[in-house]
Amino acid sequence: MKVIICGAGQVGWQIARHLSGERNDVTVVDNNPDLVRRATDTLDVQGIAGFASYPDVLDRAGARDADMIIAATYSDEVNMVTCQVAHSVFAIPRKIARLRSQSYLTAIYSDLYRRDHLPIDVVISPEREVAEAALQRLASPAAFDTETFLGGRAQLLGITIEEECPVVNTPLRQLNELFPTLRIVVVGVRREGTLFAPEPGDQLFVGDECYVFVVNEDVPRTMEVFGKTSKTQERVVIIGGGNVGLAVASALESRTDRRIRAKVIEKKRRFAEIAADALERTIVLHGDGLDSALLAEANISRADAILCVTDDDKTNMLAAVRAKTEGCPMAIALINDPTLTTMMGPLGIDAYINPRATTVSSILRHIRHGRVRGVYSIGDAEAEMIEAEVLSTSPIAGQRVRDIDFPEGVLVGGILKGDRVVKPGSDTRVDEGDVICLFSMASDVPEVERLLQVSIDFF
Repeated sequence: MKVIICGAGQVGWQIARHLSGERNDVTVVDNNPDLVRRATDTLDVQGIAGFASYPDVLDRAGARDADMIIAATYSDEVNMVTCQVAHSVFAIPRKIARLRSQSYLTAIYSDLYRRDHLPIDVVISPEREVAEAALQRLASPAAFDTETFLGGRAQLLGITIEEECPVVNTPLRQLNELFPTLRIVVVGVRREGTLFAPEPGDQLFVGDECYVFVVNEDVPRTMEVFGKTSKTQERVVIIGGGNVGLAVASALESRTDRRIRAKVIEKKRRFAEIAADALERTIVLHGDGLDSALLAEANISRADAILCVTDDDKTNMLAAVRAKTEGCPMAIALINDPTLTTMMGPLGIDAYINPRATTVSSILRHIRHGRVRGVYSIGDAEAEMIEAEVLSTSPIAGQRVRDIDFPEGVLVGGILKGDRVVKPGSDTRVDEGDVICLFSMASDVPEVERLLQVSIDFF
């Protein structure tokens, strides 16, 4: 597949890294020659320096025979015009645009993106993706990472192994013997900074970060097995009242299953006023989230969680640390720079949200177009959790799990048969029409796509 990626920033670079590693013909376009050079020096891609919305620049990038264009520059307007030029001049079949401004995303204006108006096939909103990720973190306070699969029937949970964990030093194969009714699979383990797919004989050690695929009904029991307690979040303090903070607060207000009392602290007066006008039951405080007096006014010592979502990583980390020292038991920070995530443990920050990873996952979900229904990028694009429907043409259809030649870095997390989620065993048969969830190290993704027979079914 021939793909043009407009914007060579962090998101564009990661998408290019994924697609070029899967033997696609990728061209990166950016008006910053240094970013283009970084992409061409580190990845197997071509690069064009210039403005992505200019027809002559897209022509040089090979737009006349491109299959897809991904507009992920920092400008909403450039991304929109790029998709219009790609459609009107070059007839590129599939166009994806990243749009940040909430005004462009309002539902009442959705007709704007019809093919006879502004032809964008998929609109990606980083702020909405991050807000959804933040809500998922709050829903699973004992997990450092979480994502839902199989229509909300199952979850991928990131759990840190601590000394009080009952299954420390227990071989993974024994988990089935100890908890035969528990529908969980440990699909990934990060040890001393290295992520890998574990084997049945591997043990979990203190300090490991493990990724567990679990059926929803078994989440509470799973957390107990791993030594975690899940406290209901009733009082939440949000640092940052911009698009992300406002979206999270609005979502918390709209919940009908249980009432969560939230307070928002925003440093910029204009954003604080916008948030105060938009929110009905949420208290909005104007000031610095690092100010201990303001945190005391927000009653941080009695809060169940603090969510730090400003546009500055260091502010988010420091605010999270200060809140923990003031007695807040749960701290979640928005971190753009993946190199800072190794500091989360030493600083006592419970969970983090990586906007780049959430945006990359969302874009990959639409790139893997065939029968792939969901993709979640794990860590610094080290691995993926892939949800896909099994086609009749797939080599795995009709096979038992033990007979499928999966690469070493691939594990089956769960299989949806009809309305029932099945924990995979060696005798489990994978049938046509099943929906399968696979953990795959990044280097093994091309082989997974071959097994799923989706790479020939993009359009």
